[in-house]
Parts: sequence; C-alpha cells; structure tokens
Amino acid sequence: MLGSLLLLPLALVAYAIAVQTPLSPPSNEIPLLPESESDDLLYLHRKLVEIESITQNEKDVGQWLASYLRDRNFTVELQEVAPKRYNLLAYGKKRETTLLLTSHIDTVPPYWPYYYNKTSGIIGGRGSVDAKASVAAQIMAVQGLKEQMQDDISLLFVVGEETTGDGMRTFSDWKNRPNYDIVIFGEPTEAKLVCGHKGITMIKIKVTGKAAHSGYPWLGVSANDVIVEALARLLELREHLPWSEKYGNTTMNFGRVEGGVAANVVAETAFATLAVRIAAGTPKIIKELVTDALKEVKASVEEQGGELEIAWSNSGYGPVNIDCDVKGFEKLTVNYGTDVPHLKGDHKRYLYGPGSIFVAHSDHEALKKKELEQAVLDYRRLIVETSFMHHQERQDL
Repeated sequence: MLGSLLLLPLALVAYAIAVQTPLSPPSNEIPLLPESESDDLLYLHRKLVEIESITQNEKDVGQWLASYLRDRNFTVELQEVAPKRYNLLAYGKKRETTLLLTSHIDTVPPYWPYYYNKTSGIIGGRGSVDAKASVAAQIMAVQGLKEQMQDDISLLFVVGEETTGDGMRTFSDWKNRPNYDIVIFGEPTEAKLVCGHKGITMIKIKVTGKAAHSGYPWLGVSANDVIVEALARLLELREHLPWSEKYGNTTMNFGRVEGGVAANVVAETAFATLAVRIAAGTPKIIKELVTDALKEVKASVEEQGGELEIAWSNSGYGPVNIDCDVKGFEKLTVNYGTDVPHLKGDHKRYLYGPGSIFVAHSDHEALKKKELEQAVLDYRRLIVETSFMHHQERQDL
C-alpha cells in the first residue's frame, strides 16, 4: 500500500492530463465528459436501472454487474450475504488497496421502469438516483484514471442497504476482508460533501387486550384505546427530544399504526412502528425516554389484564460524523441513514453522490444527465485529493 502512495504525486499529474481539466471546483464553463465516455456512462446506468433489484431480489443486477466488471479486467469476488444475495468486491491487480468506493445495488419498492428524455436530459426510474447513479459514476470514475492509480482502488457494491444494512454488516464482519485508509460512500447528496447524518432507532409498540362485543366494551380491553393513549404520550415526548446545533431536532415518525378487526369488535391487538432520527445522544437515551413516557400506560393496561410490549431494533446508532475536509465542495448534513456506520475500521469516511434525496423513494425519482456526468468528475477529484491528503499525512509521520 505504501509503495502506491509514493507514486501519488505522479498520479495526480497523470490524472489532470487524462481529464484535461484543472483540479479545481467544476463549473458550467468546464466541459463534462467526452462523448464516448458519456455514452458508456449512460449505457451502464441504464442497464443497472433496467434490472429490478428491490431489497432481497438483488441477484440479477449483481450477476450482470459482476460480468460487466470482469469484462473490463477487474477481479470480482462475490460474498454471500444470504441465499441468492451477494455483495460484489472488485479490484485491479491487488486486493489490498488504499481506497474503497462503495454504494448499494438494492432499491426500495415498487419498481419503476427506466426512461431518458434526450431533450430535457432527465433520466428516471427506480434506483436512477438512489443509488445506481452513484454506482455507475464510481465505476466510470475509476475506469478513467491511469493504471497506477486505478490499481490502488477497490469497488464494493452491497445489498440490503435500504432495510437493515445486512450487506455492509456482512462485509464488515468478513474475516478475509481488506482494510482501507479511505472509503468514499455513494448516496444522493446533491453533489455536495456530507459532514454527517443523524442516527436512527426503530421502535415497535405492541398491545394485547381482550376482545368483546362493541355494545359491551367494559367486558373487554381495547388494544386500540391503549395504542392511541401511548402515541398521545409520545406526541408530547417528541417535542422534548434531544437536539444539536449540527443536526437540529431529533424527530419521531409514526410510520404505521394498525389495530382491531372490525368496528363492532373491541380490538384485541394493536401495534405501531416508529422511526426516531437521532440528532443528539444515543439509542439508549431514546429508549429510556420512551420507556419512561409509556410506563403509566403500560401499568394501566397490565392492571386490566392486557399487555404493552416495546421492541427495539438492534441496528440503531447515534449521529454519524463524516469527513468533509476536501476543498472546493459545498457541504451539508442529512437526515437519512447510510451504510457509513456499518463499516468497521479506522478509515477516513466521505459521503457524496449525484441527485437529490428529495426525489429518492418516490414515483418521480430522476436526475439530469449532466448531474450524472459531473459525478464522474467529482468522484475522480475526491479520489485524487483524498489520496493526496493521505499521502501527505503519512509523509508527516
């Protein structure tokens, strides 16, 4: 790894010559990609989006991408996460590299077909932004670099990011996995560097009561009444959750509420699922606050012979600070979760990608061709500049 770092100054010059642009913030005046490279990028992006890969169904897109990369002289390893679900690790002449680029190949449901309007330059479809735009741009960015630098970069594309993060967690726990000095994660960030994102914890509240005829409600214990009372307490609590200057307020979303079987039956069961985006503190602190807020409701239903259970996700985490020390990029923080905290190791962490999170997960998910092309240049700048900074740090030791 050190040997390749010593070549970085030469690689920087080679890179600047290769793309024929200065290593400075891109602007509208600077040409984007050559026509042939743009065509290759659009082809790769289109193929990725056309293959449906909703979480748990990533096999086909992974197999196609593995073949694509092998045809371009990458060594590709498939790591099984679950039956028919594989992470994809790709690299050049060596497995141990200084830098890793990574994103995810799964999407949220439902599938929306690919489209491209050449007049407007708008490209859409499920995954066109989140996160197959990052996948395509990262691959093209690496392919456009000189060989000596390309060989010190790996690519990792994981499954399961949209649900539990099981793809990145499995890779992180892989006994045979390399360690990296720099990791650049791809998510829609509006072409800005993300300096951090909120943490998250998921909650499920389940109430068990006693069914009865609605004409004689005193003979039963209404689980719906209890869940409504519990959520009322949490409505009060969420006005007093931890906050921070960097991330703002902790938010609590009542994502799903369900209970009962019919209007004329006292509900025997009810549940609610909640997502808490943590701006300060830890999941443990949120757990203590929620438990305290619901203790009277829990005691009351238990006195009536019912039950209130609170289940917590095992994958929660607090706010995630991310490196954003590269000059020339706008900076921001985001409220969504990523795979950044799921990859263990002592490495610099960067988060960047084309497109906006505001259209991700929607029926109008789309971005402009120019955004996709700009991401290729930006990823190259991030590769070169973060590698150069790392080289300088090693020189200073």
